[in-house]
Amino acid sequence: MAATASFHLPSTTLSSHSPPHFNPFAVSSRQNFCNYNYNNKTLSSVSAIRHPKTKSKTFFRAMASPNTQPMLPPYNVLITGSTKGIGYALAQEFLKASDNVVICSRSSERVETAVQSLRGEFGEQHVWGTKCDVRNAEDVKNLVSFAQEKLKYIDIWINNAGSNAYSYKPLAEASDEDLIEVVTTNTLGLMICCREAIKMMANQPRGGHIFNIDGAGSDGRPTPRFAAYGATKRSVVHLTKSLQAELHMQDVKNVMVHNLSPGMVTTDLLMSGANTKQAKFFINVLAEPAEVVAEYLVPNIRSIPTNGSMKPTYIRFLTGLKAYSQIFSRLAFGARRNRYILED
Repeated sequence: MAATASFHLPSTTLSSHSPPHFNPFAVSSRQNFCNYNYNNKTLSSVSAIRHPKTKSKTFFRAMASPNTQPMLPPYNVLITGSTKGIGYALAQEFLKASDNVVICSRSSERVETAVQSLRGEFGEQHVWGTKCDVRNAEDVKNLVSFAQEKLKYIDIWINNAGSNAYSYKPLAEASDEDLIEVVTTNTLGLMICCREAIKMMANQPRGGHIFNIDGAGSDGRPTPRFAAYGATKRSVVHLTKSLQAELHMQDVKNVMVHNLSPGMVTTDLLMSGANTKQAKFFINVLAEPAEVVAEYLVPNIRSIPTNGSMKPTYIRFLTGLKAYSQIFSRLAFGARRNRYILED
């Protein structure tokens, strides 16, 4: 199918470790009471309130106390989907900064290979790995137990695991299996991970920071040929905002949820969709290797606990200004042509 010369530029940012927002693959009594299922044994501080819509004597609102310990480096970091691509590159950068890292994947073999590789570079006392399918609640709970066993607590949890089922086709042609894979990994899996991370971190004296990685479609722009993926990534931003509001409403002061935007990263997921003229153009112009992206993101992530900030943050690698500049350089001077893929 021939590519059109027209395209939409982003209003603020182009993001995701898969295709970008403007889609290179397209051819053209206190607010609401929220019960987190915490009980009076889960968090260090709990206060009783009367629910305005029930006759029950008391209900419990979880109220995590402010940090009782400063969050100083080295940090303990957990990254899902981290045996390859941007997840693996992030793990490397945290380890370079002398942090401790837990990696995971749904493949035991990939976990073992990645752990051995990272330990060979950074030593055995700084990195651990375990099998975890984020779609499975028991797996995620076991991941939390594993992290606590190895490191006692987690300061930074990065939800990187995601899937497009390596499928770029109209929704009408998508299989049941592919749709289930995308939705359960990107939406259900993210919700489960956020739930368990919040429950763990709210009970830690140091608290913690959760980073949800966005993707193509997260700004509401269309993502033809991977509509399901775009829809799930749109939900990432909404989920993050909702969790920020819930934590504020519950007066949880030691946990914060943030968004993280890697931009276009030359992973297998992105490159598998590079079969149109327009896709090749944008990949060559805007994509960067995972190592380059991680070198930028990790210092910005680490600066948040270092500065003691508990405000929501959206860290973006590929900003709108950067994207416009690189596209202009390409159109005006032919820069970045054929960087990764031979264009027609």
